[in-house]
Amino acid sequence: MTRRTAPLDADARLIRDASLRVGIWIVVALSALVLLVLIAEVVIVVDQVPLGQLVDPSKDEPVITVEGRDVIWGGLIVGVLAVVLSGVLARVATRRAVAPLVDALARQRRFVADASHELRTPLTILDSRLQLLERTLATDDPARTTVGELRADSRNVIGVVNDLLASVDTTEQSHAQPTEVARVIQAAASAMAVLAHERDVTIASGDVDPALAVLMPETSLQRVLIALIDNAVKHSPSGQEVAVSVEARRGRVALAVTDHGPGIRGIDPARVFERFARSSEAVDGGGSARTGFGIGLSLVQDTVGRFGGEVEVTDTSSAGTTITMRLPRA
Repeated sequence: MTRRTAPLDADARLIRDASLRVGIWIVVALSALVLLVLIAEVVIVVDQVPLGQLVDPSKDEPVITVEGRDVIWGGLIVGVLAVVLSGVLARVATRRAVAPLVDALARQRRFVADASHELRTPLTILDSRLQLLERTLATDDPARTTVGELRADSRNVIGVVNDLLASVDTTEQSHAQPTEVARVIQAAASAMAVLAHERDVTIASGDVDPALAVLMPETSLQRVLIALIDNAVKHSPSGQEVAVSVEARRGRVALAVTDHGPGIRGIDPARVFERFARSSEAVDGGGSARTGFGIGLSLVQDTVGRFGGEVEVTDTSSAGTTITMRLPRA
């Protein structure tokens, strides 16, 4: 009975081919070094014994004397040539090996840019229609509040799409304008209130200095904060609270999101920011539904790092988990 292997996907083939190229170039480099040493030995022998006498079987085996000075100089020359050759071959091998990965990154950037660009027009149309609907409603119409919230949500989505477009722009960008932390926390908590209410989870935040600001665009800060709150809500049991706290130290501002779930289990906490990293034991809110695709926290790390910050799991246990991001203070 023959065993049929599953076909490799594009990413697996890319990694396999790149690994093969690296292996081939390592073999070439080592072979070149061995060949260089052999050539050096032949040169030393031929320098002292004529080639005709060396290959003539009727002659006695010649004796070769090598002075210590020759050994030192020969070793130095061979060593320098080996280092230079290794550097050249390593550079060529590295460039050839990473070329497919660079192409994959470029294709990923093009996809994000194209998808974000195509989403802008329908989202703008949606926002315009919501605006038109809001204008037609009477001031005392109970639906007016809901339509206003929908308009705010549509503008947030447009902001996220614009932020994604900015994230794939490899050209040098201007410095981020200061963003007030308190306003963003309020907006993020308000945006997540509906989902939190469905899970019977409350979102609480302490008093934050209204003047406290960070060097990060408002849309980007709101997007990563919503992602952290969403992650905390998913892992919070019913009736619990998700807390958002802020602490300013010197030139950094720490924003921490704490849940009271079962903690990170089945995976190293440092790995939760890796793309597609998920724990086999992770469940939403202590229930039975498996968590998402392992992308949200990776995007948080990418976005925070793009503006000079960092994010990490600062505490996790059976009493809950705290994820903290530190950003440059304005």
